Amino acid sequence: MSKVKKRTLINDIANHLEVSIATVSLVLNGKAKQSRISDAVAERVLKYVQEVGYKPNHLAKSLRTGKTHVIGLVVEDISNPFFATVAWLIEKQAFERGYRIIYCSTDNDPAKSKELISMFRERHVDGFIIVPSEGIEEEVSAILREQTPTVLFDRFLPDLVTNYIVVDGAQGTYEATLHLLEQGFMNIAFVTTDSTQTQMEARLNGYVRALEERQLPPLIKRVAASKDSEQLIADIHGFIKDNSTCDAVIFSTNYLSIYGLEAISRLQLQIPQDLAVISYDDHDLFRLYTPAITVIAQPVESIAKNVIDILLEQLQQPSDQAIANNHSVVLPTTLVVRKSSVRQPAPAPAARKKAAKKK
Repeated sequence: MSKVKKRTLINDIANHLEVSIATVSLVLNGKAKQSRISDAVAERVLKYVQEVGYKPNHLAKSLRTGKTHVIGLVVEDISNPFFATVAWLIEKQAFERGYRIIYCSTDNDPAKSKELISMFRERHVDGFIIVPSEGIEEEVSAILREQTPTVLFDRFLPDLVTNYIVVDGAQGTYEATLHLLEQGFMNIAFVTTDSTQTQMEARLNGYVRALEERQLPPLIKRVAASKDSEQLIADIHGFIKDNSTCDAVIFSTNYLSIYGLEAISRLQLQIPQDLAVISYDDHDLFRLYTPAITVIAQPVESIAKNVIDILLEQLQQPSDQAIANNHSVVLPTTLVVRKSSVRQPAPAPAARKKAAKKK
């Protein structure tokens, strides 16, 4: 049976080199020169540390400094391309500035959200980045009372004053609806979830505002966010089938758009000839789909940069000042027009005759 190798501690290094623990610590933290430790001693310490493969005890260091250099990132669904991309960009920028990210998904479940936030609090993360689900105001309030820097993104909690980065979803769907109207589509539907969270309500409100300006009636389908994919496809399939006069549809999320495309395919409808389509939020599939799908694109790079810049700015301030200086950032969307929302010109008379002869 092999003997387990004992972990080398900082005092073992100090004893071997016959120097103080403080000397070893100062050398390892790059403070040898300012502490007037000779180059010869510093070189001896670094050489021996390398020889024995010493690894600092980050837990012990965090207990001394009160800092873990770890940020807790709580998102709705890390498998969703939007959240995955934002998380990757945040992690990259945080790493470059000496912080590590631990992230997890809540599935928009309040109970799971509360449990994960509690876990991060117990681990004493330095800061939180949260995509809040409904019903977690008390947990976020507790974090703020502890003066832990916190930034929300994608949505915010109206009853709490905190940092948040959101996208102007209302303007995004407003512009998308106007685009469809300008293309001549007059019976536009909006498929969304039954959530009342700020980002979903904003997207719905932009669509309704555009139609109200033209004195056109809205056609809204709300689906339960918790249903499985087949049920969602069936719900959208039934809605489109029952509303045969509908000539365009806006989906409020990229995953609803994917299920919607499946429902449209099963109905054997042609896009955009029978039904124009726009998705809120982009996806690789939408560029590759035939025809390519028009999207309301979110500025993922700008979201990530604002999130990490604000959080790190507050991590570097005294805790009472950080909590007092809240930032509310609203970023614009971009309408990326592709073929799925552009009215196809009627074929020329000669082309129609030629097509008729072929039949």
